[in-house]
Amino acid sequence: MLRIDQLRLTPGQSESVLTTKIAKLLRIGTGDVLRTEILRRAVDAREELFFVYTVAAEVKQEAAVLRRCRDKRVSRYTPEEYRLPAPRPAEDVPPVVVGAGPAGLFAALVLAEAGLRPILLERGQPTEQRTLDVEAFWSRSVLDTESNVQFGEGGAGAFSDGKLNTGTKDLRHRFILRQLVDCGAPESILMDAKPHVGTDYLHIVLKNLRQKLLSLGCDIRFGHRLEGLHHEAGVLTALTVRGGEGLYTLPCRRLVLALGHSARDTVEALYRDGLAMEAKPFAVGVRIEHRQSAIDAVQYKKFAGHPALGAATYKLSCHLPNGRSAFSFCVCPGGQVVAAASETGRAVTNGMSEYARDKENINGALLVNVTPADFPTNHPLAGITFQRQLEEAAFTLGGSSYCAPAQRVEDFLLHRPSTAEGSVRPSYRPGVTWCDLHRCLPGFVAETLELALPALEKKLPGYAAGDAVLTAVESRSSAPVRIPRDETYQANIRGVYPCGEGAGYAGGILSAAADGMRCAEQITGGNT
Repeated sequence: MLRIDQLRLTPGQSESVLTTKIAKLLRIGTGDVLRTEILRRAVDAREELFFVYTVAAEVKQEAAVLRRCRDKRVSRYTPEEYRLPAPRPAEDVPPVVVGAGPAGLFAALVLAEAGLRPILLERGQPTEQRTLDVEAFWSRSVLDTESNVQFGEGGAGAFSDGKLNTGTKDLRHRFILRQLVDCGAPESILMDAKPHVGTDYLHIVLKNLRQKLLSLGCDIRFGHRLEGLHHEAGVLTALTVRGGEGLYTLPCRRLVLALGHSARDTVEALYRDGLAMEAKPFAVGVRIEHRQSAIDAVQYKKFAGHPALGAATYKLSCHLPNGRSAFSFCVCPGGQVVAAASETGRAVTNGMSEYARDKENINGALLVNVTPADFPTNHPLAGITFQRQLEEAAFTLGGSSYCAPAQRVEDFLLHRPSTAEGSVRPSYRPGVTWCDLHRCLPGFVAETLELALPALEKKLPGYAAGDAVLTAVESRSSAPVRIPRDETYQANIRGVYPCGEGAGYAGGILSAAADGMRCAEQITGGNT
């Protein structure tokens, strides 16, 4: 096949026109273009509005066409596909996967496809019940500490924008995207330059992926929390698990540990059981919220509001005179700021969007880098203490009711408490408490945000608009702990395979899922 880059269509042009453009570029008849596949689609709205495509094409007499064509946009294309590990006989002691986020689900899928009939333990609830539990928290401040935005089927990503882009290349990524589409995700994620699923489609995907795992012999146990490890001479032998009827011992020789970034109690228990851990850098800050129409106007200019364009987004960063960095993270166009606490007496924010991204506001995390030197002690779990202190301060400032403390940008920069919203209506439920965020943010975080807002305003006009809303606190951008592993992906306790975001090896749905697959491949003996 041939790869053709930089094919452009104007809004309203059918993608069937691509065949005509390919034939013209290659100087062949349209009948000589046997098959096409869109590999990538992006938007270019810099001067005029175009959709820019990369397309694979199968043509007659390919070698001759390629020799004749001198256009740099044309090259040979040899598709590569991920191949699952070869099937193996089921074992007397099946592998166990802990955590049903992206890393755990795709580790379980690889193991199940190989015939190993894994056990999948998830402390939270399946999507149907979890959605009800989350709504109870958002509408009535009733927090279920085992079923919430952090815990349950799909992990923290189940209530997010569902972004699927990553800065790395891996054959597993295409496999993951195809699995998601097979389970109900929009086919657009296979070609969009910045693919996203949205919370609404993710919930459909999760239900169907669960059914697939069950059909492959996976034993899925919701409401079952890992409590401890048993090991002899440094080798894993069993797990202590708390289920609906209390504690039980589960024989286990190989464990894929995909905890996610918020299972603090489990991390503490495993540390006491001898699992090696180390503190790692992460980031904390606030959610900043603007009217979507304002960001559309800045990003798309004269094309803002064009029906062919979705909600605009942004990606920002800056290095500041105080030696700190600030950056945007998990931007949710047309979305909402959500309450994401998993522990009582602590306030946490996150962001989510549905696939349509059609809500009034856009929100994103505005984060400041944090290093172990900022933690209260040099203990490996000191970052957890740092997070908890920050979340407790936000909870208290918000009125000790799971309302979040919030402040207009103009007031934040002037160090004066906000008393009401301006043109941007905060989307956080159950509600916000207007205040001065300096009362809950560490001094270096507040200082860095004050420096960052004017700097980022220069990159994206309107970013530091006076009425933009800051909502605190964003503390779960990534795990503050790393669980070291060797070249075989095992921790110091042999048979334990830490993976995903919670172990410090991924940063998003796609990269976490791929990391879970790599751990499963180690257990199965590698992919074929």
